[in-house]
Amino acid sequence: MGIEDFISSEDDRLDKLLKFTAEIDKMTSVLRRTVLLDKSRRENDAEHSWHIAVMALMFEEYYDGKVDIGRAVSMCVVHDLVEIYAGDTFAFDKKGNIDKNERESKAADMLFSQLPEDIGSMIRSLWEEFDAMETDDAIYAACMDRIQPLLHNTLTDGHTWVLGNATREDIEKREEPVREHMPKVYEWIERNIENGINKGWIAG
Repeated sequence: MGIEDFISSEDDRLDKLLKFTAEIDKMTSVLRRTVLLDKSRRENDAEHSWHIAVMALMFEEYYDGKVDIGRAVSMCVVHDLVEIYAGDTFAFDKKGNIDKNERESKAADMLFSQLPEDIGSMIRSLWEEFDAMETDDAIYAACMDRIQPLLHNTLTDGHTWVLGNATREDIEKREEPVREHMPKVYEWIERNIENGINKGWIAG
């Protein structure tokens, strides 16, 4: 059984929506470097997107701007869809990040063109806004995307920090949106960076 067994609704627009819904199931097979808190396996993109979407519902009071939570949650849900084709790029892989934008742009062309034009354009615009990180909604969503894996690192012996040989500078650069817009949360991050250095999880 597979998509070849799809039975048409005899409505082209509805068929595109249904087939796209099936296609994005592939997110569950895109593995990130972050591990689950029980360390049993790596988390997948779908789990990560769900996790930060729920976070976006909760952390607004710590953000220093005005946020449309519905739009921010939408960005969290769609921000990694292109990784179905582009794959996950490890945050601390400097070489892999060189062509990340090019790979993901091509993936976006392939993915969102499968949808009816209006819906494809809507989802792509949310993805592009998240990536540009210029609006409050996008910056807030990006903060969730930075906080979640850091929290996992603090509870999994610095797993991806160790894996990526991450330095204090690497982590601080990654957490810059949180430092600028969620200062109270960043105070907690700073304490965890110090703890990570003390425990040898962070290169220094």
